[in-house]
Amino acid sequence: MSLSRTDKEAVKAIWAKMSKSIDVIGAEAFGRMLIAYPQTKIYFSEWSDLRPASGPVKAHGKKVMGGIATAVASIDDLTCGLRELSERHAFTLKVDPANFRLLAHCILVVTAIMFPKDFTPEIHVSFDKFLAGVALALSDKYR
Repeated sequence: MSLSRTDKEAVKAIWAKMSKSIDVIGAEAFGRMLIAYPQTKIYFSEWSDLRPASGPVKAHGKKVMGGIATAVASIDDLTCGLRELSERHAFTLKVDPANFRLLAHCILVVTAIMFPKDFTPEIHVSFDKFLAGVALALSDKYR
């Protein structure tokens, strides 16, 4: 999926606002995914507390948003920019790549909730395309 120049500008604009709250966004989105899609909990069975407000969930949510920051910085070549994360998820963590789309959806929901005035329909379309591109890039090493 190719992002237009307008899409890239829209993603960077919303990211400029989001980047100040990545801890909160990450924890909320990741926690939301674990509740809305309980099958994703299988990858975190070593954690004793999977509640959205728990330390491990908050920490991993922050890590996820660090990956999104890398993707924004690599917006012109997501596959190359996310190669290391793709390899780690495919070969070491062995995460089902369908989960990337689930988490992307949760990030969209949280962004819409936290930035209702900034998350216009146009931004929504561009950010959704971007997150779909991120999910695809993270799935690259599975092929």
